[in-house]
Amino acid sequence: MTLQRAIDTYLDHLSVERGLSRNTLASYRRDLERYAGELAEAGITDLGEVRAADVTGHLARLREGGLAPSSAARAVSAVRGLHRFAVRERLVGQDVSADVRPPSPPKRLPKALDVDQVARLLAVPDTHSPLGLRDRALLEFLYGTGARISEAVGADIDDLEEDDVRLRGKGGKSRVVPIGSFARKALGDYTVRSRPLLIENGRGTPAVFLNARGGRLSRQSAWTVLHRCAIEAGLPTDGPYAVSPHTLRHSYATHLLDGGADVRVVQELLGHASVTTTQVYTLVTVERLREVYATSHPRAR
Repeated sequence: MTLQRAIDTYLDHLSVERGLSRNTLASYRRDLERYAGELAEAGITDLGEVRAADVTGHLARLREGGLAPSSAARAVSAVRGLHRFAVRERLVGQDVSADVRPPSPPKRLPKALDVDQVARLLAVPDTHSPLGLRDRALLEFLYGTGARISEAVGADIDDLEEDDVRLRGKGGKSRVVPIGSFARKALGDYTVRSRPLLIENGRGTPAVFLNARGGRLSRQSAWTVLHRCAIEAGLPTDGPYAVSPHTLRHSYATHLLDGGADVRVVQELLGHASVTTTQVYTLVTVERLREVYATSHPRAR
């Protein structure tokens, strides 16, 4: 079977059997026609003539051409899908793409806010209203403990102690994390002046953070609080470095390391099973040192 006919048959399969969107199909068609064009230049027009070296060479040229890793990964996925489909449909006897792997996307460093940006964010909620007090307490809690958003909204009043909180993390594991003075004050103001008013609207719940109806605050609602406050603070809310609940967790870890905390201590505070997961935050600190050097040292340029 000719390569072009095999591509058309495969795309029909993706459209009819898999129900892929028009945009995805268009991207796959571009990727596969680029593949077929390269093979045609090498004198290969039949699917059965393609060898593993041809597929590997195509991947190498994608990398050399400066294609973004995500686009290159999609292109390789399209090519591998074509060859798998051809074997399944008995158009060819062997999948020559079986050992080809898409390029790994570069590890994006967590984007931490600097201390001034965090301060701007935390200052947004109006603490003259019950919901404003809750929002301030929520943001201070996220930044002051490094909690995941699920851990924050899952926290109960009984989990709070004078200087600590018990967080329930992934896999049912729990850990005790210190609460800083700013977060303690915000939680105190909220639990004394706001939470009793909110709980009157519901049937009562042990949750620390309540919604306007007196029930447990949901993850989505907590995300909405942060999103709204980030907009008011002039922080990015879209794109690769949009502020999210995890941004405050990144910032918590990075600022601890900037302050000299041992990476293994930060590992325990974040609830990471392996210190390797935590070490990505040390890269952020090194990057900051490079930025300072590049802008400040007379021999940096």
